[in-house]
Amino acid sequence: MPDTPGALHRAAEIIKKYNGNINRIQFDRRIDPGTVFYEVTATDEAYSGITKELAEIGYLQTSLKPLNFLKFAIFLPHRPGALFEFLGYTTAAGANIAYIDFDDRGRHPDRLTVSLSLEQETEIERLLDQLKSRYRLEILEYDTTGKHLDDTVFYVRYAQDVRELIGDSEEPFLMSFLADTNHMAQELTDRGCNPRQAFDSVLRTGRSMNATNGEHFYADVQIFSVTKDTLLYCFQPPCGGSLFIIRTPAEMVMIDTGYGIYHDSVMKMLSRYGLGDGRSLSRIIVTHADADHCGGAGFFHVPVFMHEGTLDILRTNNRAYGSTSDHSSLDEFYTKMINLFSKFNIPQDVRCFKKPGGIMRGSFPVIGTFVVGDLSFEVLDGLGGHTYGQVFLYEKEHALLFTADSVINFASMTKDRADYSSLAAFLVTSVNVDSTKATRERKELLAIAQETDATLAGTGRKCLICGGHGAVSVLENGKLAVAGTIEQYRAREPD
Repeated sequence: MPDTPGALHRAAEIIKKYNGNINRIQFDRRIDPGTVFYEVTATDEAYSGITKELAEIGYLQTSLKPLNFLKFAIFLPHRPGALFEFLGYTTAAGANIAYIDFDDRGRHPDRLTVSLSLEQETEIERLLDQLKSRYRLEILEYDTTGKHLDDTVFYVRYAQDVRELIGDSEEPFLMSFLADTNHMAQELTDRGCNPRQAFDSVLRTGRSMNATNGEHFYADVQIFSVTKDTLLYCFQPPCGGSLFIIRTPAEMVMIDTGYGIYHDSVMKMLSRYGLGDGRSLSRIIVTHADADHCGGAGFFHVPVFMHEGTLDILRTNNRAYGSTSDHSSLDEFYTKMINLFSKFNIPQDVRCFKKPGGIMRGSFPVIGTFVVGDLSFEVLDGLGGHTYGQVFLYEKEHALLFTADSVINFASMTKDRADYSSLAAFLVTSVNVDSTKATRERKELLAIAQETDATLAGTGRKCLICGGHGAVSVLENGKLAVAGTIEQYRAREPD
């Protein structure tokens, strides 16, 4: 929309004419002085009328194609009307001037420097031909990728940044994603956050995953001998949650999968640790629905076990499903965004744990059991603190407790991992859909670990707490301490 008095009123008048109801409006000159977001409820017939009239007056944006950016200098004659004549050419070409600089008392008294953007590349060529025929001209920058656009077309530039993360996509999808991003920024602004930080955090999330994949992939690795025939592996990727492998002579079971975008890198890592190409994998246990814990599950052709609430979250594409989160709209956007950037691959062969049957482990209902070699696990139903449907896994005899994202040794996380995790915390204001329940989950899980340690007194063993992020840890004087040793895997071996 034009940055002129009455523009908002004119658009609202058209919407009112067709009895459209404005559900949301957002405009912030600090972000983009020419873009306004409207969400309107209307009949199909009214919608057609509204969009037709908005398009006729040039208000309706239906494309996010990168604009062409041109920066040049021309040498104007010193006479009245010279600038007016020049601007006639740029106006006729439909150019949007972002920068213009001229001072006849400056270092270059006859030089005019201009930056502008145009939608059609042919218009730039035509404009340049016209200017070259009348003025001495120097091209300073010419870009068709959208990288040099200024903030007067912020959303067009932002769309180009998103394209670089997800590849080419259809315009309606990109427009919808941009509207969702704007809605998220609007809510965060209402909560006192900087809107620019919101957009930046979205891009940093996608760029962080892309920058740490392939030959740049790495992981922190811990290996534990649980029994004579059973090994436990913990792999911490650069971004997101840990994935675990329990290996026995007969089979291999995976607990959580990491992001889908990391799948090829993970498989190469598993191969280097002698865990094969996935053929010996018999099943996957998913602790909860966040993409960094189950986004790679669909790449494996094995049964995937999860809570029915986790399956519901996957179906609705909203991590706030099943909760009373006070930031549910942020959770909904974040789920769509992270699933898109991380290449979430939904599993096909899903098998849900049973409903609670009255058996309890502390405050947690036992909703299933499973055996892996010498190990016998209980599946504990969470309280819905981090997400609805999050489960915990407990093996009492051999002292293993998988706590998902309810107990994490944050002190063991590197700065890069902690910085990445902080992006999610900012975008949803809290990674827990119910902070009160999350606090209780953590307290109850630590109580189980303490009770287990009490039964192991004098054996030299402690309960291994396998958190969803950070290192596998044990309790020492009531605090989490890294268990065993950590080695680092790198996809590209150092020279």
